[in-house]
Amino acid sequence: MFFLNVIIFFILGTIIGSFLNVLVLRLGTGLSFAKGRSKCFSCGKNLSWHELVPVVSYLFIRGKCISCKSKISLQYPLVEFFTGFVFSLVFLKIGFSVIIISYLIIFSLLVAIFVYDLNHKIIPDSFVWIFNILALFVLISNIGLFGFSNPNNFLDILSGPILFSFFAFFWLISKGKWMGFGDAKLALGVGLFLGFSGGVLAILLAFWIGALWSIFAIIFSRLNIYKNKLTIKSEVPFAPFILLGLFLVFLTGWNLTSLFYLLS
Repeated sequence: MFFLNVIIFFILGTIIGSFLNVLVLRLGTGLSFAKGRSKCFSCGKNLSWHELVPVVSYLFIRGKCISCKSKISLQYPLVEFFTGFVFSLVFLKIGFSVIIISYLIIFSLLVAIFVYDLNHKIIPDSFVWIFNILALFVLISNIGLFGFSNPNNFLDILSGPILFSFFAFFWLISKGKWMGFGDAKLALGVGLFLGFSGGVLAILLAFWIGALWSIFAIIFSRLNIYKNKLTIKSEVPFAPFILLGLFLVFLTGWNLTSLFYLLS
């Protein structure tokens, strides 16, 4: 039964992932993400139901439009599969509870932010502010309504503003060259969602992951593995690294104490 529940959450995640693909692709285009059937971007053919089954359809039609044979972006099955994977892990972490709905909505938003920032190097305000509101809800749920008067929760309550201020400072002094203001707004939600210790560790992990990725990306670029040459001055979206750090801390329960223990 437990394994079946994991499969159910995975399937649910792939369905949500299919919707997130539509949301990310249509955001800012003037097209409604709630209306209008999905179409092939090349020939304009309306897609039938058997072409829209998450992950499976892409494999069945071999990544090509049935009508015009144009290639379909690999983003579609990857986002669907990744969202299903995330939903399964969230279920394994939280289990059945009322608050899991909030967590699934949060991580759906974070997947959308991840994909959108990769594609456009910008974080949509609508996504990040909904995430911040839900992160505040999670914080209140964890510490209780009267937790704001408890000194033990003081740092967790202030963690969001602290992380926001850190990123906003670098955005301000660099005039947006080092860090985007969207990253500051995202860091606000990270602090609220994970608390001070978890939030700071998530940001540290983001910088480490980002640094390692940049080093390998530059090496692969010079080996002509990438079409576009990457240098130390190339613009790289940072939100995906923040979100990877957040997800690692959420799943593992790591905090700064865990880090100090490992390094000692």
